[in-house]
Amino acid sequence: MSTRPRLRRLVVDGTVYRWTVRHRHRVDGTACSEVLSLFRDSVPVRIVLPSLDGGWGGHLGLVCDEHGHMVNLHEPAVVRAFVDELASRWPAGGEVDDPELLCAVAVSCAAGATPGVPPGCPPGP
Repeated sequence: MSTRPRLRRLVVDGTVYRWTVRHRHRVDGTACSEVLSLFRDSVPVRIVLPSLDGGWGGHLGLVCDEHGHMVNLHEPAVVRAFVDELASRWPAGGEVDDPELLCAVAVSCAAGATPGVPPGCPPGP
């Protein structure tokens, strides 16, 4: 059995992205994180997000910010939302640690899941 993560394929407007999700343990005992790795033209971009594994009953790939915005990184629609958010400012590789990115993706996914809601509308009442 291979220990390498399986790369999934996502095509957005003709551009092929490969992606995978993994759980990262910290050696120093601080909070763990989830890492969404996106590859475009073989260049990796890793999005580091806080994990919900600390007693929340969450599962690998479930992430949440301090405002309660929660997404499952194993859902292709969520990965597509990350690609859309990064499209205009795609980094040249490395890690992205932007707390506002998760908020924007969560709002985008919630609006897309609710028919008749205009884009950019915040979720819930």
